Amino acid sequence: MKQPRAWQRMLSGRRLDLLDPTPLDIEIEDIAHGLAFVARWNGQTQGDFAYSVAEHSLLVEMIYHRLCPSSPVKWRLAALLHDAPEYVIGDMISPVKAAMGALDCRQNCLWQQSDRSKRPIKSVLGWKPRRLQDLPPLRQTSFLANLTHH
Repeated sequence: MKQPRAWQRMLSGRRLDLLDPTPLDIEIEDIAHGLAFVARWNGQTQGDFAYSVAEHSLLVEMIYHRLCPSSPVKWRLAALLHDAPEYVIGDMISPVKAAMGALDCRQNCLWQQSDRSKRPIKSVLGWKPRRLQDLPPLRQTSFLANLTHH
């Protein structure tokens, strides 16, 4: 039986294997471009334009920096890229993620370990924590950023 295609050609020219990504598959420009075109909450926000995941990410980083002004730059970058996998898989609202547990697996492949024991996005950026939510105020800063739009 033929394996289904599980890769996407990115604007950088890289071929991102969604099921087994490696650090070489990921370009920061692809992440930035993708997040700029992904709408938070499926576009169900107030205003004339969608609130993008990129805008949300910038706001989270700004709030995180204000809460933790002496934190190392790498943790500010972690706050900025906390939703980075959404550049490929989109922004799924929490109820849909909960109902489709398998989707979380694909998102985790981009953040956590792939079949080849790589940590693609984390490896590219040199991050060490097991989960980004382990950064104490990150979950709170994302929540605060959510309060500004919706």
